[in-house]
Amino acid sequence: MNHSLHVTRKALRSGMAGLAVLGALTGSVVAQEAPAKAPAAKAPAKAGAAAQPAVAGQPSWFKVCTPQGDNTICNTQYTMIADTRQLITAINLIDVKGKVNQKVLQVVVPTGRVIPAGIQMQVDQNAPAAIGYSVCFPDRCIAEAQLTDAIINSMKKGNGLTVTSINFQRQANPIKITLSGFTGAFDGPPAAQPELAQRQEELDKALQKQAETRRKKFEDAQAAAKTGEAAPAQ
Repeated sequence: MNHSLHVTRKALRSGMAGLAVLGALTGSVVAQEAPAKAPAAKAPAKAGAAAQPAVAGQPSWFKVCTPQGDNTICNTQYTMIADTRQLITAINLIDVKGKVNQKVLQVVVPTGRVIPAGIQMQVDQNAPAAIGYSVCFPDRCIAEAQLTDAIINSMKKGNGLTVTSINFQRQANPIKITLSGFTGAFDGPPAAQPELAQRQEELDKALQKQAETRRKKFEDAQAAAKTGEAAPAQ
């Protein structure tokens, strides 16, 4: 097996492990519902262009580093999840340093995508870059490309990133991601385990609060339907 390819596969696994750990942290965002014309496949909360941080003041981009043999794999990541904890999209910038030096860009979206269409990634109003899918799992598909200095510099200079995939209804599903905090996360030190644990706890509280809000709205709507009155505005 080619050693470079072997490291790429390790980097892929590292990125997926990062999703599992970091996808539930306050670096993630909780998406608002999208218009019905552009649903996200198999996602109960339809992803729209607007999203709010789960916990105010917490960074959305952050980095973790893991030693693997003669190499260190760092993953700078932004993960967007619905308040049901299902993935909407994620960006992984994987940097392998050591005996082998390699950089990989991953864009992760839900399943139910049109595979030949690939993913379009656009920084601000720059020309979009096409990224082809490399693998699909039961719950997500990953598009992968070489992470170049041009991509990194563009993201450092940009304000926002738009990731567009084509869902099974052949409709474009654009997701907007802030680039605020990207440079500090990419160039700065990796997050420590206590910090990750704290963010996990804060996100759990935020998601629980949102679930309670949804439940109250549902109960108010049911009560209003029984009485024939309009539900109170939330």
